[in-house]
Amino acid sequence: MINFHKGHGGDASIMVTKVDEPSKYGVVVMDETTGKVEKFVEKPKIFVGNKINAGIYLLNPSVLDRIELRPTSIEKEVFPNIATANKLYAMVLPGFWMDIGQPRDYITGLRFYLDSLQKKSSVKLASGPHFVGNVLVDESAVIGDGCLIGPDVAIGSRCVIESGVRLPRCSIMRGVRIKKHACVSNSIIGWHSTVGRWARLENMTILGEDVHFGDEVYSNGGVVLPHKEIQSSILKPESHVSTK
Repeated sequence: MINFHKGHGGDASIMVTKVDEPSKYGVVVMDETTGKVEKFVEKPKIFVGNKINAGIYLLNPSVLDRIELRPTSIEKEVFPNIATANKLYAMVLPGFWMDIGQPRDYITGLRFYLDSLQKKSSVKLASGPHFVGNVLVDESAVIGDGCLIGPDVAIGSRCVIESGVRLPRCSIMRGVRIKKHACVSNSIIGWHSTVGRWARLENMTILGEDVHFGDEVYSNGGVVLPHKEIQSSILKPESHVSTK
C-alpha cells in the first residue's frame, strides 16, 4: 500500500474491499484502472459498485489542513472533499476482510481469527486439559481447577476464571472475574465485569464495562449497559437491560 500511495501522487489512499451486498454500506465509486476515487454513495438503492471502505488509510500530512478544529468525520467529510479535489485513491484489499461491528459478527470474526492463528502460529493458543479447540488466553489470566474452556474463546489480561467454569464461543475482556461453576456461551463479557456463581449467560448476552451479574442468574440474550448490577434473570432475548 505504501508503494501504491507513493505512486499515484495524491494526498490520501484508502483500502477498499469487495462485498456481496453493497447496499448495506457506503460504496466507494472509483476508476478501476487508476484507483482514483470519484465519489461515495451511502447505502445505494441501485448498484453503483461493490467496493467499500476497509478502514485502512495512508495520508499525507497536508490532509491535516483539511480537518477543521471541531468534531469531524474523516469518512463523511474529509475523504469526500479530497475526492472532489481528485486527490483520493483507493486500493483493493488483497486479503480477507469482514465487518465485526455487530456482536454476532464479532464472535464469528473471533472464530476466524483463532482458526487462522491455529494454522499460522498455533503455539500462541492455549493447550492442556482445560481447553477444547482454539482458545487464546493472556498470560496474566488465572484459570481455576476443573474448567472447560473452548472452542473459540479469547480471555483477556488479568482475568480470573474460577473453578468449574464452562466457556464455549465467547470473548472475555480485560479484568473480568467469572465465579465458580458459571457458564458463558456465545456472549461477550465487558471489561472488569463479574459473573456470579452458577450463573448462565448465553444466546449473545453482551455485558458492558463493570457489570455485576448475580449468582444463579440466567440470561437468554440481551445487552446490559455499563456499571449495572443484575440480580434477576433475563428471559427475553435481545432486550436492552439498564437495571441498577
